Amino acid sequence: MSQRLNYYKASAETAKKYIDFSQSLKNRPVIAELGHLVTLRASQLNGCAFCVDMHVKEGKIHGERELRLHHVAIWWESPLFNEREKAALAWTEIVTHLPAHGVPDEAYESVCEHFSEEEVSDLTFLIVGINGWNRLSVAFRPVPGSADEMFGLGKAGLK
Repeated sequence: MSQRLNYYKASAETAKKYIDFSQSLKNRPVIAELGHLVTLRASQLNGCAFCVDMHVKEGKIHGERELRLHHVAIWWESPLFNEREKAALAWTEIVTHLPAHGVPDEAYESVCEHFSEEEVSDLTFLIVGINGWNRLSVAFRPVPGSADEMFGLGKAGLK
């Protein structure tokens, strides 16, 4: 599989605005707390090799235990996640793979049991954002690890 076009260069102004959108979320408390788990899970679900690689490295840099990063793929069975984290991961899955008739009330009510309205909104914006990045990367196939230097991901010590 080869890389296709470089969407950062081909649509530089749009890419910059999308980066700004994504960066604006990083200051939100719930994103600082759970963002790396959410972005990793959405990227796994979407089959985005570039983003899985990136979010594993980001998680490690931000102090996440490696075993928990491995367990994100099986979060619902893992004893390594608390109920709040599981609620965020369940919300990630349902918003990433939208059911044909929309998000069921039970799913919405469940996430609202663990998060404030503002946190649910912030998490949802993060999920929308990562799904967009995943789709760009799946469509254009950037090489996993190819942006490590630009994003400072070498600090993760993973090659």
